[in-house]
Amino acid sequence: MTSTEAVLVGVDGCKAGWIAVRRTFGMAPSVGVFATFTALLASLPVDAVIAVDMPIGLPGFSGKGGRGPEALVRPLLGARQSSVFSIPSRAALYADTNGFTTIEAWYAAHVRASAVALTTSDPPRGVSIQAFGIFAKIREIDAVLIARPDLRSRVFESHPEVAFCRLNGNQAMQLPKKIKGSINPAGMAERKALLCRLGYDKGFLDQPPPRGAAADDFLDAAAMTLIAGRIVGGEARPFPDPPGRDSFGIPVAIWA
Repeated sequence: MTSTEAVLVGVDGCKAGWIAVRRTFGMAPSVGVFATFTALLASLPVDAVIAVDMPIGLPGFSGKGGRGPEALVRPLLGARQSSVFSIPSRAALYADTNGFTTIEAWYAAHVRASAVALTTSDPPRGVSIQAFGIFAKIREIDAVLIARPDLRSRVFESHPEVAFCRLNGNQAMQLPKKIKGSINPAGMAERKALLCRLGYDKGFLDQPPPRGAAADDFLDAAAMTLIAGRIVGGEARPFPDPPGRDSFGIPVAIWA
């Protein structure tokens, strides 16, 4: 399959679930939001190639800097490397899978996950609040890939800042997308300009994101779609190369 034959999909987590940008050769791209990853998969052809901004493949034990992929890509990003979260062990990810109805319960679950992470990492390391915030989505994809091994050859982990760097000739973005939690218009413009140089229509990227997704989620998903195309075209590189495998046989690598 070539990138002109494949349905290419870039995905990012968002408040409402998952935002996906879909591209098919000869057709305008489209964007949508899906409540679950399973619902997203159900909307796609069975041979669609998906690049998603979410960790895939969980270690039994976490080393310095998290999983191997995180440690490998951070040096590429300069000032943007803090965007790569350290992902702890599978046991820490599954330390508390309850739904949280109060902020107190959420913080208590974070404490429990950190306690497990400390005992399953060397050097001992807890869990950042930012990483804990995506645990539920990591588990969601993990469950899908455990149940459906056939998806492992077409659902790939990527990372937006690594993607922008690789798409920009291995030069990291100069400006952050956010400053103190708020959108940085200059950083967004830098990324949008790169995406337009790589084939996106500015009008598509200028549209408001679908309800339940943020503007930076939209641009990240658009970048992921380009990485899906690079994977199909044989241009993408996995970090590490070759990818590792977790205890379920799920590949462990960030592709870009």
